[in-house]
Amino acid sequence: MKKIAVVGTGYVGLVTGTCFAETGNKVVCVDIDADKVAKMQAGVVPIYEPHLEGLFQRNIAADRLTFTTSLEEGIRDAEIIFLALPTPPGEDGSADLSYILGVAEQLGKLITDYKVIVDKSTVPVGTADLVSAKIAEHAKVDFAVVSNPEFLREGFAVDDFLKPDRVVIGTSDDRARQVMEGLYKPFVRQGNPIIFMDERSAELTKYAANSFLATKITFMNEIANFCELVGADVDKVRIGIGSDTRIGKRFLFPGIGYGGSCFPKDVKALAKSGLENNFNFEILQAVMRVNEGQKTVLYPKIRNYFKGDLKGKRIAFWGLAFKPDTDDIREAPSLYMIEKLTADGAEVVAYDPEAMENVRNLIGDKIKFAKNEYEALQDADALLIATEWGVFRNPDFEKMKELMRDAVIFDGRNLFEIDDMTDRGFYYSSIGRNTVG
Repeated sequence: MKKIAVVGTGYVGLVTGTCFAETGNKVVCVDIDADKVAKMQAGVVPIYEPHLEGLFQRNIAADRLTFTTSLEEGIRDAEIIFLALPTPPGEDGSADLSYILGVAEQLGKLITDYKVIVDKSTVPVGTADLVSAKIAEHAKVDFAVVSNPEFLREGFAVDDFLKPDRVVIGTSDDRARQVMEGLYKPFVRQGNPIIFMDERSAELTKYAANSFLATKITFMNEIANFCELVGADVDKVRIGIGSDTRIGKRFLFPGIGYGGSCFPKDVKALAKSGLENNFNFEILQAVMRVNEGQKTVLYPKIRNYFKGDLKGKRIAFWGLAFKPDTDDIREAPSLYMIEKLTADGAEVVAYDPEAMENVRNLIGDKIKFAKNEYEALQDADALLIATEWGVFRNPDFEKMKELMRDAVIFDGRNLFEIDDMTDRGFYYSSIGRNTVG
């Protein structure tokens, strides 16, 4: 058993703390939000993430997982301190390190014995050096700063943590290496690697991974858009190229762009970091530009269908979160489409299994919210599918036709088969495939 402090209880911090507690460690999670801490102390999970709540409740009950607003209290007995703090993009796209460096300065004043301090947040190359320097301004004891980037997919974060493909640890301190290796051994018993490297390489590995995946998604979206122009079927192209083991099948599904808390921020931050070092990531500049347009790629299709007049048209939305199995709406393509459609006078009625409250808090009464996917369809002139939630994959199509004014679907996630929609009598427009109806 190790004693661990996790500073920050967002997606990364809360999953990290809960999963470490699940393997028998004693974990204290620290957050400055007193209301949030009070709710967690009362057993309320502040985020939606599959499988998290059960682990959360079990480890609270076992007194392995506790919460506090006091950094001093949280780290007092900890051997390892994880920094899982936000690094939001600034106006220029660079990562804002003020939260991390602020806590680092406090840690320098508080630590009284050797600590391993771990950057779990996604941070630019060189951050470990900055954190170490900030702690050293006040610390009177030895410490080590380690880079340990997370590779958690929202919607699968618990599984990704408990059964990681790999664990990346950046450290030049032998004592810290032994501590981190012992901490992660229970998670890699099936042989997946713990990869040790220097701190800067570990920091860049995270940015490189997310930027490559964002590039792969964006390339496929470009292929999809070209397919529509030349009459090709992107599904067949996807299968054809995905069968090449050098390319792989994952992240080849076209859609209305990537969003969320990681890809947009990390691509911008890496591109900005490049410019700061007199290097222009031309590929990443193109990725960002293409993805921005892809978020609203369905908008001209909808306008054309309604002959340029959307005033008073009722558009049903299935999905608001940037991806299924999360309530995260950061950079969600749905928000960009809502802005376009409502600006043209359309009425939007939306349903999402988890993200509606977050959207309501963000945009208020700009749109209406439905109790379920079918209520959203009542008297709708068209349906727009923005998120591929499982509940949307096998709907009652006859009921849909009965509820809607017109059987019209604009599918931003290619949930349905073209031939099937033709047989069912829908007007169906998707991404990278022929429009039917």
